[in-house]
Amino acid sequence: MSASDVRDVIIIGSGPAGLTAAVYTARANLSPLIIEGEPSSMSDQPGGQLMLTTEVENFPGFPEGIMGPELMMNMRAQAIRFGAEVLTEKVTKVDFSARPFGVWIGDPDASEPTFRGQSIIVSTGARSLMLGLENEYRLIGHGVSTCATCDGFFFRGHHIAVVGGGDSAVEEATFLTKFADTVTIIHRRDELRASKIMQDRALNNPKIKFLWNSTVTKVNGDTSLSGIDVQHLPSGETTTHPFTGLFVAIGHKPNTDLFAGQLDMLPSGYLITAPGSTRTNVDGVFACGDVQDSIYRQAITAAGSGCMAAIDAERWLEATLH
Repeated sequence: MSASDVRDVIIIGSGPAGLTAAVYTARANLSPLIIEGEPSSMSDQPGGQLMLTTEVENFPGFPEGIMGPELMMNMRAQAIRFGAEVLTEKVTKVDFSARPFGVWIGDPDASEPTFRGQSIIVSTGARSLMLGLENEYRLIGHGVSTCATCDGFFFRGHHIAVVGGGDSAVEEATFLTKFADTVTIIHRRDELRASKIMQDRALNNPKIKFLWNSTVTKVNGDTSLSGIDVQHLPSGETTTHPFTGLFVAIGHKPNTDLFAGQLDMLPSGYLITAPGSTRTNVDGVFACGDVQDSIYRQAITAAGSGCMAAIDAERWLEATLH
């Protein structure tokens, strides 16, 4: 494709937000181009984080649940059916300084962008920070999780562990006590970093136990989690615990490095959008899904904001180009 071929809408990212935006913009006859990322990249996974999950039971319309990858493939097929084009490549550079905006694939030093777009929808998502241990990614959906509200139901009657000491970890641990018999918080320090009210809730919950000054050194299991090895940092002693669930809650990182210096973002890296809108600080660039949502981080809220971005982009194009 020549750089002179300008698209009305280019969507960067293909999780629930990006694919929903594609369905809506395609049905509006805007022929969106979705640049979905590369399968080899954990931070640029086509289909987003749901490609790394197993059964999804809280997405409306599937009373028996649906596998995460199947849900994303259905969304992708739906977008293509209405005329969206999908490119399985990674965006290496963007230029939002002038319209039509430039988007590079491959060599970021190329003099001309690979594509130009009158409007851009950013839906690159966020990724859960992980422990960096062998087996960790392989056992996601098989005992290892990064989302209590997504997966807590599957751990009814289990003894599980939560890694982390901030508000997110304590909130996840507290939520998980609705299902698990016990929840053990594993934290590198001897006190929680969470807010006082969250600490009080955890410390006073009889189901929550603590392994202080400790870190997970190994995740055990072939087809499902069978236990974890935990090292007590002051003594160096390592013990094995037969937890059948491990929730990693050490934070999230939005995939926004590509937009540094061009789009306004919080210190945490999440893109800033105008209240009640998906508009960014650049006129004609919109953001949706987890890339701009540090609070909810659910497939359904991402999909909803993808719909918003599509409608915002469609109305902006109508007002700007016609």
